[in-house]
Amino acid sequence: MWKKVLVGAAGIAATLRHPCHLIETRHSSTSISSAVNSMLLRSLKEHYLEIAKMTFPPKVDPPSPFTIVKGALDSNSPVLKRMYGDEEISIYVMRLANIVPGGGDDDDNNGIDQLFLHVDVSKPGQKDSLNFLCGLYEDAIGIHSVSMRTKFETSGYLVTPSQYNGPVFEDLDERMRDAFHNYIDERGVNESLFKFLQAWLYVKDHRHLMRWFKTVGVFVDGKKPAKDA
Repeated sequence: MWKKVLVGAAGIAATLRHPCHLIETRHSSTSISSAVNSMLLRSLKEHYLEIAKMTFPPKVDPPSPFTIVKGALDSNSPVLKRMYGDEEISIYVMRLANIVPGGGDDDDNNGIDQLFLHVDVSKPGQKDSLNFLCGLYEDAIGIHSVSMRTKFETSGYLVTPSQYNGPVFEDLDERMRDAFHNYIDERGVNESLFKFLQAWLYVKDHRHLMRWFKTVGVFVDGKKPAKDA
C-alpha cells in the first residue's frame, strides 16, 4: 500500500516540477479551438457573400386594394391588409412545407409554389374574428378550415382556440363549401395574391438567411452584435 502511495506522490511531484506539459496542452487546445473558429468564420463569410449575390425576382405589387403591412418582413405580423366595408381583412403567409411535414419536398424551389394562408376577417365591436386557413397555389386556392378566434386587442395576434374549432371543412356539404369560397373570393382572397406573396416570401427568406449567417458569425467571433443584426 505504501508503495502505491509513494509512487503516486512521485508522479504528482514530477508534474509539479514540470508544468510545461500542462501549458503545452492548454496552448494546443487553444490553437485547435482558434483554428476551428477561423474555419467556421471563413465558411460563414463565403456563404454570406454568395447569398448576397442572389438575384431577386421582379418586384410585384399586391392586388388592389390590399396594402403591405409595414415591418412585416421582420415580424410575424400580417403581410397584407384591406378594408371591405367595415371589415378588416388580414393576410398572413408561410410556406405550406413549413406546416405539412414533407410538403413541397419534390419542388426545386423548396416548396415556395405552395403557400399557406391564414386569413382573418374582423369587425368593429366584436371580440371574435372569422378565421380561414387556406392553401394557395398559382392557379387555385383551397380552404382547409374555418373557425372563430379571439384577438389580443393590443398585438392583433390570434389566440389559439380552446373551444370547439368547427367541423372538418371537407365534411361540409358542397353548397356550403362553395359559399365559403365565394365569401373569401368576394374579399379578394384568391389566386391573384399568389405572385406577390411568393415574391415577398423569397425576399423574407433571403433577409433571414443573410441575418442568420451574420449573427452566427458575430457570435463565433466573440464581437458584440450590431444594433441592426
